[in-house]
Amino acid sequence: MKLFPASTIQQLEFDKIKLLLAAHCRTEFAKQKAENLRIHTKKEFIEPELKQAHEYKLLFTSHLYFPDDAVINLSKELKLLSIDGAVLTGHNFLLIKRLTVSIQQIFRWFDNDRRIAFPFLALVINETYYEKAIAEMIDEILDEDGNVKDNATEELMDIRLKLYRKRNELRRAFDRIVSRLNKQGYLAEIEESFMNGRRVLAVFAEQKRMIKGILHGESDSRRTAFIEPEETTGLNNEIFSLENEERKEVYKILQKLTSRIRTYHSLLEIYHSIIGEYDFIRAKARLALEYNGNMPAVHDKAYLKLVNACHPLLYIYNEKLQKPTIPVNLELDDRTRILVISGPNAGGKTVTLKTAGLLQIMLQSGLLISCSPESEFGIFKQLMIHIGDTQSLEFELSTYSSHLVNMKYFMENANGKTLFFIDELGSGSDPNLGGAFAEVIMEELAKKHAIGIVTTHYLNLKVMANKVQGIINGAMAFDEKNLKPLYKLIIGKPGSSYTFSIAERIGLHHSLINKARQLVDEDHFSLDKLLNRTEQDLQQVQIERKNLDRLLKENEKLKKELEHVITREKHQQQIELLKHQNKISEEKLAYLKDMERRLKAIVIEWRKTEDKDALIKTVRSLLFKQREKQVAEKQQKKIDKKYIETAEPVQEGDKVKMISNRQVGVVTKIRGKKAIVQVGAVPITVNVTELIVVKDKTE
Repeated sequence: MKLFPASTIQQLEFDKIKLLLAAHCRTEFAKQKAENLRIHTKKEFIEPELKQAHEYKLLFTSHLYFPDDAVINLSKELKLLSIDGAVLTGHNFLLIKRLTVSIQQIFRWFDNDRRIAFPFLALVINETYYEKAIAEMIDEILDEDGNVKDNATEELMDIRLKLYRKRNELRRAFDRIVSRLNKQGYLAEIEESFMNGRRVLAVFAEQKRMIKGILHGESDSRRTAFIEPEETTGLNNEIFSLENEERKEVYKILQKLTSRIRTYHSLLEIYHSIIGEYDFIRAKARLALEYNGNMPAVHDKAYLKLVNACHPLLYIYNEKLQKPTIPVNLELDDRTRILVISGPNAGGKTVTLKTAGLLQIMLQSGLLISCSPESEFGIFKQLMIHIGDTQSLEFELSTYSSHLVNMKYFMENANGKTLFFIDELGSGSDPNLGGAFAEVIMEELAKKHAIGIVTTHYLNLKVMANKVQGIINGAMAFDEKNLKPLYKLIIGKPGSSYTFSIAERIGLHHSLINKARQLVDEDHFSLDKLLNRTEQDLQQVQIERKNLDRLLKENEKLKKELEHVITREKHQQQIELLKHQNKISEEKLAYLKDMERRLKAIVIEWRKTEDKDALIKTVRSLLFKQREKQVAEKQQKKIDKKYIETAEPVQEGDKVKMISNRQVGVVTKIRGKKAIVQVGAVPITVNVTELIVVKDKTE
């Protein structure tokens, strides 16, 4: 991305973001990449980097382990490996083995399921493979401490075996000498030591002439002399010679191992970059967690849609103070290309402008950004910015002159792939003249189809935004009652500067304020006052809208609860119905079982008895009573459907049901305890106690 001016990185504080990113890097590879972070202009580079950071962030939030614990910096070792004739040390080879082990763990981690779940993290290793021969060759020669093994070659084993024997022989000889000289009182407390790689005696200085041998030195106090006894000189010489042979053999072995490993130099370079790449991705994810970074949608066009976006540095700062950060919401596209933000000083105009600029650069650098995932970002080829006082002493330019120089560059170089930000457009000159030039600049940038944000106090620019196609107004909300900025951007309306309101609130004398009002053009004052009132009305409307939204949510919640209660009641009714049906089924089943039992008993009795006629009568009686019972139950159901039983006393003219046969009739006469009931055309005499008064359900 082309940036103008050269100080854009510092003005948008992107350099601070890079420092924070580098602080999370553990490898030199990742740190260098963070310090030299590239701002891409192609979607095919931007999107994979964003998705890699997003997938690694998912690992953090899901508490999943990824095997990139090893902090390996092998730049010097790999450079040395590439030089013919160079020989690596045992420690160097241990670092190389550690690198290959880390790569092996990463390849094992990416099984089929994880390659599907984290496809963009897997991209880092897709073009390479794990070579186990490297670690095997190192293990064959070196032990865990990086020392060449005794069995690395037959020559080394033979040399070390001889060394072992000679050292034992020297130790035994020395022990004899120390024992003898101790008895004579010639040795100091330390008795023996090593100097110049040779075993020596610690002798009192005054006794040194009493011992034959080679003087290797004296202590700082000159009270102790270090002498190699004459008897062990030959053994020491042999050991020294063998140690020299050992060093040569070890060097030859390491030289050969270096030559074998050198064939894998290119692969090791790739392994080293993979470890660094994963460390860099991890740092991006770790930084994103600090400012609540997310991945928005990316489009290959000039477009900007911020949803709940925050300045990342401000977010981190407020989080430490446990303060909320007011998010920004705005959208710029082909129809609404330029946003003109107005409002009081210290109201958040510049922060809003810087937030949009910084997030755009971060996104095109492959960093997750502090906004909602619902945000959408386009890709821009160049970004231009003009913030604050840019006067130049070197070129003798005033603030306004410098401003115009920058605006000239904007107008000459802007195009449909340009994102620009201008803070206080037209400031530094006469308000009328500066405002006129500001209009020309905005019109020209709109013609070039550039997308950008402009902050201003000029009323003519606020009016212009409603007239020129592609330019819209925005205002920073302000609480006039408490004289506090709300740091909230409101799209679609210009904002008041609250000049006189602020003067009144801070206690400036009314006569001075009134005098200032008289000096201001009446139309200018009326418009600012109208903006002031409109903004306060809008704030009140928003408060009421929030209350309405809250009430609607509460109503929706109550509606859902009511629906839940109704559903539960219906369910309970169905359960009761099923219970009733089950009860009827159980009664029928019990009846059938009883009949089955009786019939079986009859069959058994049929086989035993000789009086078949009596048994037949019993069967008929049983079946007849059952049929009678069924008829009675059916009759009862008909009556229950048509009539309601009452507890009223029986009187002449009442409609009654006879308990004995469940017939319904009308009482025509009562004589004492007897009553005559007319059923159809037949009068029946029954006891009054066997009658129940009934009424039609239709009555």
